[in-house]
Amino acid sequence: MAIKKGDCVKVIAEKLANSLEALASDRRYPPYLFEGRGEVVDIRGDYAQIKFPVPTPTVWLRLDQLEVSQ
Repeated sequence: MAIKKGDCVKVIAEKLANSLEALASDRRYPPYLFEGRGEVVDIRGDYAQIKFPVPTPTVWLRLDQLEVSQ
């Protein structure tokens, strides 16, 4: 299923590991990244901007690193 703006998504840990995005940031990921759901607030090309329900900045991840969550 294609991910679109407004969808709730979960991060796929295996796809994030050793990716360019993982290598460019701190690899001590906060628990909410994998345990919680985030909302897609924008999509540009192969990337989605994700907002999590915690007081933290949004994050950009590749669409293939995400899965739609119910």
